Amino acid sequence: MDILRDKNLRVTPFRKEVMEIFLENEHAISIQDIEEALVEFDRITLYRTIKSFTNKGVIHEIVMPGDIRKLALCDRVCDHEEGLHEHNHIHFQCRMCDEVYCVESDELPQVKIPGFIVEEQEIQAKGVCKKCKKPS
Repeated sequence: MDILRDKNLRVTPFRKEVMEIFLENEHAISIQDIEEALVEFDRITLYRTIKSFTNKGVIHEIVMPGDIRKLALCDRVCDHEEGLHEHNHIHFQCRMCDEVYCVESDELPQVKIPGFIVEEQEIQAKGVCKKCKKPS
């Protein structure tokens, strides 16, 4: 589990099991999805694991309007220890299957607001994902 080691997290059997769930999904997942995928688990241990993964920049939280909180793997450059949590991607929700994806983008618009300093921005989009798109 290089991802955990790279983020200075102790590699335990439970953390490995939770990490495998994230690696098996190309879309963001909910806590409920994780609970359903685990065979046996202690809820407190799961929440502590999720908190550790978030704090160390292994995963990030996504909340789309009107949707439940979802979690997705961070890019390897995301490093909470140095105060950085930057993602050059868009959170895309499919209107057909309702899945949320982190979609990479070469260019993101720069938001400038007079009198304010923008330190972070989050872009959310909705439409139809490539799996649900009908072939033309």
